[in-house]
Amino acid sequence: MYNTILTLLLIVSVLIVIAVLMQPSKQQDALSALSGGAQDLFGKQKARGFEAFMQKVTIVLGVLFFAFALALAYVSSH
Repeated sequence: MYNTILTLLLIVSVLIVIAVLMQPSKQQDALSALSGGAQDLFGKQKARGFEAFMQKVTIVLGVLFFAFALALAYVSSH
């Protein structure tokens, strides 16, 4: 049981790294924060399409990561 949970935790960890790297960068937001650009008006829009999908995938993988980490801690303590 311990080895199975550990393997799943490692797989989810790699998938989280891949999902975060695949998300589009938001460097334009950082530039407009420094320069006070008018793009802040449109920067607060809801994510759509690929961005929304990747955000949901990252959230699900994060929840799975913590669930597997807690399960691994429980199994290893007993």
